[in-house]
Amino acid sequence: MTTALNVEQTRDMLCFVAHRMVEHKEYLGELDRAIGDGDHGIGMSIGFLAALEKLETATFTTVNDLFKTTGMQMLSSMGGASGVIFGSMFLGGVKGLQPSAELTTPLLATIIAGSLTAITTRGGALVGDKTMVDALEPASSALSQAAREGLDLEHALAAAEVAASAGVESTKGLIAKYGRAKSLGDRALGHPDPGAVSVQLIFQSMRMWLGAVQHETTGQPGESKDPAEGRQAS
Repeated sequence: MTTALNVEQTRDMLCFVAHRMVEHKEYLGELDRAIGDGDHGIGMSIGFLAALEKLETATFTTVNDLFKTTGMQMLSSMGGASGVIFGSMFLGGVKGLQPSAELTTPLLATIIAGSLTAITTRGGALVGDKTMVDALEPASSALSQAAREGLDLEHALAAAEVAASAGVESTKGLIAKYGRAKSLGDRALGHPDPGAVSVQLIFQSMRMWLGAVQHETTGQPGESKDPAEGRQAS
C-alpha cells in the first residue's frame, strides 16, 4: 500500500504520464478530427514534451514545484485554450499551497480540486458542456471521497480513473457548448470529447505507474481498458 510518494517518485510518475500522452498523440488527433480542429493530439504532445524536458533535467525539492513546472511548460508551449486549460490542471491546484515533499491522497485531492476551480473559473465550462470538465469533475470528487475514506494513492487514483472514464462516456450523449464542436450541434453526438479523454488518460497513466511500482515484485497489476483500444481506423 502506497500512502505517499516522495519528490523523485512523483517526478517519475509525471514523466510516465508525459510519455503516455505523447504516445496517444494520433489517437487524440483522431478524436478531435471528428468534432474539432484535429489538433488536440498535436497540442497535448507539444505540451507534455516540453514538460518532460524540464522534468528530466531540472532539480526539484517539492511536489508543488513539479506540478507548477509541468503546468507552466504546457501553458507556455501549447498556446490557445488547451494550453491554458491543461496548464491549469497542473498549475492551478498548487497555487497558495504549503510546500510539500510528499504526494499523498489528501494532497492530490486538494490539488485537483483547486485545478477544477481554476479551470471552471477561467473558462466557464461546467459538467454537461461536453468539455474536459466532464471527466475532471467526477475524478476530483472521487479523489476527495478517497481522501475522506483514508484510501492509499493507488486505490484513490483507480477511483479517479473510473470516474473520469464514466465522464468521458457521458460526453458522447452531450451537445457541445464550446469550441468548434459547438457549431456541429447534434452531429457531435456519439463522439467523446477529446479533452475529457485526455483527462482520463492522465489519471490512468498515474494509476498505471503507481500500480507497476506497487506490484513490481508480485506481478503485473490488472489494467483497465486503454481508451485508445479498439478504435476505428481513420
